[in-house]
Amino acid sequence: MHSNRGQGISRRYFFGASASAALMVAMGGCASAPRRISKTEKLNIGIVGSGGRGGNNLEGVSSENIVALCDVDEVTGAGAFKKYPNAKRYRDFRVMLEREKGLDAIVVSTPDHTHAVAAIAGLRAGKHVYCEKPLGHSIWEVRKMREAAERSGLVTQMGQQGHATEGTRRAVEVIRSGAIGDVTELHVWTDRPAGWWPQGEERPTDRHEVPAHLDWDLWLGPAAYRPYHPIYVPFKWRGRWDFGTGAIGDMGVHNLDPAFWALELGEPVSAEVIASDRITEDCPPLWSIIQVNFPARGNRSAVKMVFYDGKKVPPADLFMGEQISDNGSLIIGNKGTIYTRTWHGGMSEADMFLLLPKKEFIGYVPPMPTIPRTQGHHEEFILACKGGPRTQSDFVYASRLTEALLVGQLALRTGQKISWDEKRMRANGSDKLNHLIRPEFRKGWEI
Repeated sequence: MHSNRGQGISRRYFFGASASAALMVAMGGCASAPRRISKTEKLNIGIVGSGGRGGNNLEGVSSENIVALCDVDEVTGAGAFKKYPNAKRYRDFRVMLEREKGLDAIVVSTPDHTHAVAAIAGLRAGKHVYCEKPLGHSIWEVRKMREAAERSGLVTQMGQQGHATEGTRRAVEVIRSGAIGDVTELHVWTDRPAGWWPQGEERPTDRHEVPAHLDWDLWLGPAAYRPYHPIYVPFKWRGRWDFGTGAIGDMGVHNLDPAFWALELGEPVSAEVIASDRITEDCPPLWSIIQVNFPARGNRSAVKMVFYDGKKVPPADLFMGEQISDNGSLIIGNKGTIYTRTWHGGMSEADMFLLLPKKEFIGYVPPMPTIPRTQGHHEEFILACKGGPRTQSDFVYASRLTEALLVGQLALRTGQKISWDEKRMRANGSDKLNHLIRPEFRKGWEI
């Protein structure tokens, strides 16, 4: 059992004595080599963000040794603290990484704007990293995360549960087999936000006291300072540009995944807004429809993707009489269409997707499996850390998927048609949009 001495560490410790050492880790201090772990041993894991989504991820890795729990909010982290009383407790992940030399891996479940700083700090400290979706908050951040992962040689995984389900992997195999022919058109939609969190709002101006249980400065992390407001924490930050990525980051990475994986779409060449309602400086719009264009790849045609959020959906005739799901995609080829009807969660092939028109696929026999099967997304990460097969949604794959959606977000935030140069990481041939591609980090939080 691990001692509980971290619970008694004073506030001075968190922000004083070890600050320079913690920052050294975060900024690229020396990393120790990961230990070799057999399949019968347990990983030593640190959790960055223990409440909310972090609680689900904590459950996913609960077969291992939960050595340390980090959360800036004592209320949201309370459930994890109670369940694992012997785990050492921290507020600052940088301090956790500096102190906990024996960690094998960390799980990052913080808001989008702190994914990159936490994940890269973990990799630089020699830890395997599981990071929630979307991979990062900006295009530059996801590029840096990919570079750090490739340089480290460590195991990485983006939190994308559906990527590991039978339905998703079977859909990818069916598309790659040529069953629906050459794909040129793709529709992806989600019911978010539409009541999940506020959007289309101006920044609040009324003032509130920071609750005693929350370290607001640490919660802000690399984001520009703004006064605390209860509308941001613990969940509604998703609808604020400085912290979240709206519906694109929350659900786009799930719903686009089968097509992006199967078609190897890579980086887009352009994006534009077809329609939206009430976008502000602080928030994404109430709803939007965005078109993102991917180039031809080898013998595959160029693909036009239309992304819908806020309960907007593709034209009804594309569903060929089938009920329209709240989340999903239509992958349209010259021989047929795959309709994925969910976004994650242990779905069978029959529940996950349909081949349309149905009459054309009566008696269809799917191809033999070619993608490795797994017991689950977290299990895949754990096994890879112990020398097993590589993860299928590592930072290399996840960074490209996230970047493709963030290019669409550039169009949304600017109201401009975006011509994307992925090699130069530049939009519309100039550096005018660089502040959105590579945001400025608060002092002390730079990558």
